[in-house]
Amino acid sequence: MKFKISRHLQKIAKKNLSVKKQFIPSRAENNIENKTFLDPIQEDKYTPLKGLIHKFENRVLILLTLNCAAYCRFCTRRWQVLTKKNMLLPEDIENIFKYIKKHKKITEIIISGGDPLTNPKLLKIVLQKISKLPQLKIIRLSTRLPISDPKKINHKIINILKIIKNKPLYLMLHFEHPAEITAETIRAIKKLQPVCTAMFSQSVFLKGINDNVKTLKKLFTRLLEIGIKPYYIFRCDYVKGNEHFIVDIKKEIKIMTELRKKLTGLAYPLYIIDTPNGFGKIPVPLNFWQFKHNSCRDFQNKKIII
Repeated sequence: MKFKISRHLQKIAKKNLSVKKQFIPSRAENNIENKTFLDPIQEDKYTPLKGLIHKFENRVLILLTLNCAAYCRFCTRRWQVLTKKNMLLPEDIENIFKYIKKHKKITEIIISGGDPLTNPKLLKIVLQKISKLPQLKIIRLSTRLPISDPKKINHKIINILKIIKNKPLYLMLHFEHPAEITAETIRAIKKLQPVCTAMFSQSVFLKGINDNVKTLKKLFTRLLEIGIKPYYIFRCDYVKGNEHFIVDIKKEIKIMTELRKKLTGLAYPLYIIDTPNGFGKIPVPLNFWQFKHNSCRDFQNKKIII
């Protein structure tokens, strides 16, 4: 996987090991195991066109670009960053919207990557098309730019997001550790809040980075204080090269059980597994219930071994 880190994150990483581990390559990435996969959530299987993932009937995911301001070492799409072309072309976008128009049940669109805010030109084209297409009712945009390079949240990006006027636009941010909530990031978030309907955060359990109650309690509480709803916390995807980040599931469940006792409901995210070689995001039960920790069933009733 390519290595890339912003100056903003470099400054934080010098002072905080948890941030450093997220972005600086380590030899542990070479410890490949049989239980991991290049594409554990099978996105390639549900890709009818370049840049488009259609896994669920009513919504699609557009991978606008594979570029980011910094590359997370635990990236779910690290195999694509390494091997595939980096961004869509205007003709690719035309093909995507022809596909959407043919599939009338699609009402929700998720713009992701990579980081779509790193390519304002293409993002503008996509948002203009969305704004003119009545069948699309809900827009989600996933970004880590306010965290990785907050100074790039400028008037150009704000004006592009303003293209969406009569539909809800939800911004999905990615936070893993409280050290990422800097003064610069908060300023970037304040700029974005007036042009979106709501902000949500997604996090990933990462071994040696955030796999304890104290860190996650501080992270989720602080996010809520600055107007961001903690939405998901994922079990780290079983991607080759990510093995050293994967936390023991019993430890994750114990942490989330304790957090449920300590956090307000608004600050508590849904804890899920994006089923490896399965279908769907499966909520994980907590220790208030008796259950098997080593297996679950996905949306298609397939048994998944954890």
